[in-house]
Amino acid sequence: MISRLSGILVEKNPPQVVVDVHGVGYELDVPMSTFYNLPENGEKLALLTHFVVREDGHFLYGFASEAERFAFRQLLKITGVGARLALSVLSGLSVGDLAQVVARQEVGRLTKVPGIGTKTAERLLLELKGKLADVLPSAVVAADSSRSDILNALLALGYNDREAAAAMKQLPADSTTSDGIRQALKLLSRA
Repeated sequence: MISRLSGILVEKNPPQVVVDVHGVGYELDVPMSTFYNLPENGEKLALLTHFVVREDGHFLYGFASEAERFAFRQLLKITGVGARLALSVLSGLSVGDLAQVVARQEVGRLTKVPGIGTKTAERLLLELKGKLADVLPSAVVAADSSRSDILNALLALGYNDREAAAAMKQLPADSTTSDGIRQALKLLSRA
């Protein structure tokens, strides 16, 4: 298995790059987030890789960071998601953004990525839940978890989605679960 390539960048043709490693040119597909951060042709480059062997060929994918490669591999584990769609997701969203989208269960942001419809977005959110938490700072994960708990509590108390969302917008970002529920109930009782 090829885990990492280090050599000279020979060619850039989105989303593919060619890296010369001691006279051997390796063609890799990379997400646009990696592509935009590549050096000029002729300069040294190191990329983490993911190697795939299929009936119709051998394919090499390159990534600027371990987080990108980890997210790519997590996406490939999902039924119906191939390498092309995984690259599309990582080209449309940074790994941090993807982790936040999953933590917040934002279907709308995922459907903006080319090739992802509502059903695929819902499946991605379900399958990736909790798997990308290591990519986010723990404070963001805790805040998202707290906000999710507050929203679920309001829905369980009988408020509709619109009312609960309106109350959530008025809460401070760092609200704990119990304080957030209390403040949301006060806001909703005034309406």
